Order: sequence, then structure tokens, then C-alpha cells
Amino acid sequence: MSKKKLVVLSGAGMSAESGISTFRDSGGLWEKYKIEEVATPEAFAANPELVLEFYNQRRAQLAEVEPNLGHKILAELQSEYDVQIITQNVDNLHERAGSKNILHLHGELTKVHSTKYPDLIYDVGTKAVKLGDNCAKGAQLRPHIVWFGEAVPAIDESVPIVNAADVFVVIGTSLNVYPAAGLVMYARNDVPKYIIDPNDVEIPYGLNFNVIKKLAGEGMEELKKRLLDK
Repeated sequence: MSKKKLVVLSGAGMSAESGISTFRDSGGLWEKYKIEEVATPEAFAANPELVLEFYNQRRAQLAEVEPNLGHKILAELQSEYDVQIITQNVDNLHERAGSKNILHLHGELTKVHSTKYPDLIYDVGTKAVKLGDNCAKGAQLRPHIVWFGEAVPAIDESVPIVNAADVFVVIGTSLNVYPAAGLVMYARNDVPKYIIDPNDVEIPYGLNFNVIKKLAGEGMEELKKRLLDK
């Protein structure tokens, strides 16, 4: 008998307990940097050194943090469910916790790609990338991140995953960032849906979600009990 599909959409709140700086919360990265300075194609064209250094700092931070309880419980649930994670996060904490099926909507911090040949993608881990670091064909490398104003190629791949869910869970995302937030529309009406977030989240489209108003770790503990007690 095949396992039920547990599909998870995770956002910044998933990684906040690990010490990853969020962008939108009070004290978050956007209070220190303007979006247009570090997270657009225009920013990279205008000041590539600043943009590269911004992501070098993010990688250095990633090297110092560990997956939290929420990440670990999701990985544990693979023994009972076919777990598919769709994440807005660019960190690798889901992978490091042991989760296997992860789709990164907004790119991956530990990778870079060529500015001229975007299919040339390299894994750099948490190492710094400098101006003059080039791909095999001689073009400058840039963060493998979907910047504001760029298309989100993985969104099309995400839709059928959400539509196939037997259980759908949203963790740590405000549902303000599109097109990712629109994925909730594709969960079937008849499947149980949960949202885990300590803050009030405006659930769009009048969808019926079970709300667990807790941080990711405690929220995942409660969700695990609910799922496995049934």
C-alpha cells in the first residue's frame, strides 16, 4: 500500500528558529538592505560586488546554523508519508535534516550559475564568491537565486505536486509572496489543510485551514501528533 502524500509549503518562519535572518519581520534583512540594492537583476548590474558580498554573508551565516526541530520532524514523517516539500527558502536546512524531496522555488544559496549560460550551475557550499569567479565558458558567476523581477521557473512544477496532496501543510509563510502564495489554490477541497505560524495569517480565497498558532518546532510537534494519532 502506497503512502499518503504529505505536501508542505515552507517559508522564512520555518528557518527562523535556526537563526536564519528573515527578510520581512521586524529586524529582518530588508531593514538593513533595500531590495533594489541586493535582490534584483538591476542591482547586480549596477553593483555586483555588493550583491555578491550580501550572499556571501548569507552563506557564512548558513554555515553556523543547524536544522531545528521543525525540519527534523518533517524528515521523520517520511517513514509514514510520502513527503514533498516546496520551499520558498534558499537555505539547505531541509536537506540537512534528512528530507529527500525538496523543490526550491526561489533558488539555492549554496549554488551559483553563469550570468550568460544559466544552465551552468555550480555547487559552492558556503564558500564566498567574488567578482572574477567565472563559469567554464568565462562568464561571471551569480547567486543561484530567483531575484525580484525574475520568473519563478519551479512554480509550474509545483502545481501538480500540490494538487496531488492527501494532506497539505503551510509552515512559516505569510502567504504574501507571489506566485508561491497562489499554490494554496491548487490543494483539493477534500484534503485536510494545516497552517503553522505564530502570527495571524490571512488565508486567501476562503480556504478551510486548520490553524496551529505556534512556531515551526512546536507546531510540527502538534501536527505530528494529529497526523499519527489518526
